[in-house]
Amino acid sequence: MTVHQESSRAELGVIGGSGLYALLDEVAEVRVETPYGPPSDAVFVGEVAGRRVAFLPRHGRGHGVPPHRINYRANLWALRSLGVRQVLGPCAVGGLRAEFGPGALVVPDQFVDRTSGRVQTYYDGLPLPDGSVPGVVHVSMADPYCPAGRAAVLGAARSVAWEPVDGGTLVVIEGPRFSTRAESRWFAADGWSVVGMTGHPEAVLARELGLCYSSLALVTDHDAGVGNGEGVTHAEVLEVFAGNVDRLRTVLFKALEALPADRECPCPHALDGLTTGLPGVPGD
Repeated sequence: MTVHQESSRAELGVIGGSGLYALLDEVAEVRVETPYGPPSDAVFVGEVAGRRVAFLPRHGRGHGVPPHRINYRANLWALRSLGVRQVLGPCAVGGLRAEFGPGALVVPDQFVDRTSGRVQTYYDGLPLPDGSVPGVVHVSMADPYCPAGRAAVLGAARSVAWEPVDGGTLVVIEGPRFSTRAESRWFAADGWSVVGMTGHPEAVLARELGLCYSSLALVTDHDAGVGNGEGVTHAEVLEVFAGNVDRLRTVLFKALEALPADRECPCPHALDGLTTGLPGVPGD
């Protein structure tokens, strides 16, 4: 792990999604090495409302990393190594209900994992390059998102008259393809709200490092099972995201400003009673 100067430190983090490759105007570009290989890109560190924020484009600046090949472990580790303890994860999703159309902002409180083959834990008992061996531990994910982070996002959206959907289930698929109509109807029939490709294992890995994590799911389309249209295209997703990126940026800035300086949520205690075996990641 690279040792960073004070100017590269940050307390808050944003992992950006499709169409959101730049967040801060004046930034320091920081290259971070991790025990898990390179993150998706450099980390860009700057200030929002007097608070140090680290932004990491999860697909890389040129959208060159597909969702199933993102090095999620390296991304979260890189942010934590810079001092980040609270993370916001905006992403593009498809709506699984007729009322969740393009431009809706969903702040989920649950997710369902429908991915396959992704490395989704730090605690696999395999040695790291420095010879340390992480423990094999089991972290609770009953409530996967930070309540304080969710409250900050909901309040930020309402402050700019963008009424968010408070709660709902994000189903995460492997990608990079979109769902079939049958899959989409299956997800909707199970009562799930939106479908995306990057919310897992991001939220899980954040929890395994004792970080706060909250998702902002911007609906860019009605998924294939809602109605009888042509189905979603990549170009459509990027177009709708681009049309909403300015107000999403505003909500992010306001949410970052509103995040509590002292974490009194359950997230810092996720590792209580566990022996992690990871360097710099405490347990009991």
